[in-house]
Amino acid sequence: MPELFPFFLILFVALFFSEAFSRINMPWVVALIIGGIIIGPFGVDIFEPNETVNLLGEIGLVFLMFMAGLEMRLSSLVNMKKEVARMSVLNGIIPFALGVGIGLYFGYGLLESLILGTVFISSSVAVIVPSLKSNGLLETRLGKSIVASVMVEDIISLLFLSVILQSVTPLTAIPLPIFYFLLFASLAALRWLLPRIRLFFFMLSREKASLFEWELQAIFVILLGTVVFFQVIGLHSIIAGFFAGLVLAESIKSDILMGKIRAIGYGFFIPIFFVLIGTKTNIGVFGETEGAILLVSVICISFIAVKFITGWMAGRLNGFNQMESILVGGATTPHLTTALAVAATAFELGLFSRELVTAIVILSVVTIAIGPITVKLIKARLNAGTLGPDVKYEEA
Repeated sequence: MPELFPFFLILFVALFFSEAFSRINMPWVVALIIGGIIIGPFGVDIFEPNETVNLLGEIGLVFLMFMAGLEMRLSSLVNMKKEVARMSVLNGIIPFALGVGIGLYFGYGLLESLILGTVFISSSVAVIVPSLKSNGLLETRLGKSIVASVMVEDIISLLFLSVILQSVTPLTAIPLPIFYFLLFASLAALRWLLPRIRLFFFMLSREKASLFEWELQAIFVILLGTVVFFQVIGLHSIIAGFFAGLVLAESIKSDILMGKIRAIGYGFFIPIFFVLIGTKTNIGVFGETEGAILLVSVICISFIAVKFITGWMAGRLNGFNQMESILVGGATTPHLTTALAVAATAFELGLFSRELVTAIVILSVVTIAIGPITVKLIKARLNAGTLGPDVKYEEA
């Protein structure tokens, strides 16, 4: 097989399936995963990854988490601390406990169950933000409350994951209390330093030809340098990528630059990761392994139910009316970025079985398909005035 064939095949699948599935309004991530399943060893078996493709997939995973961090604005949390705290506790901690309970019930060890619990904490900012924006809700108090809370849940889930990974496969000999003090001190220092480094590169780029995209190159240098730095102090690369995006988020204000970063990330690196996830997904395992169908059914139904109910409860506690609270529950069900990153990492470390990874992939596919539809339907009812004149959208 030609050395570049796997690389060509994965890019072709990313292009062809995303375009084909877009015609039936299927999310592009679902298309990429299905494409990976079809060409992978559990499908027609025409794809065999080499070292180059695997490396690009790892970069895609780091880039995915970098983009997740980059989409967040910590400054948006300042004016709604109480709302965010209520929703994050209800919509994060209760699902975490349920995820741990499900893992233990199905015979997984405490470690695997804790990781499953961290998967249950997170929701997908990458799916929720476009869904709210397309329905005119993003700039409302309701929309900002949802997005801010989901941001906090993602941060909590990754902090939990870092604790678990440090206890299983420590990347540093530094004691945990000192490690986390060093981590948060580094985050504070980098949040001050990185924007200034970016500004320095920007000033240089003004004197150079724009052909070389100096500022964009600077972002990549800062990203990889930050990830390497965090890895040196003992942080896993996916968490390092997320924190790199988080500390740069407030300083990148140019829509043009963000557009270029998204184009490179979502146009090249990230699709490779999602297709590779598909190649590792074995749908046939549910016919081969006793109890596998029950496992995926319980995980999907339990996750959707607990996210929906706790989202509704948080909405009511935060003063939203009945239908707005239902919208909160529906909006927080999409499950993608952090979940797949955690599942892929746990599988590579031998902590998740193939059945469990496949269950998480199916959960992601189901929730990113139904979540935006739920938001659209509820928003239509709100617009129709079915709840009377008390339905208002207050600009945050």
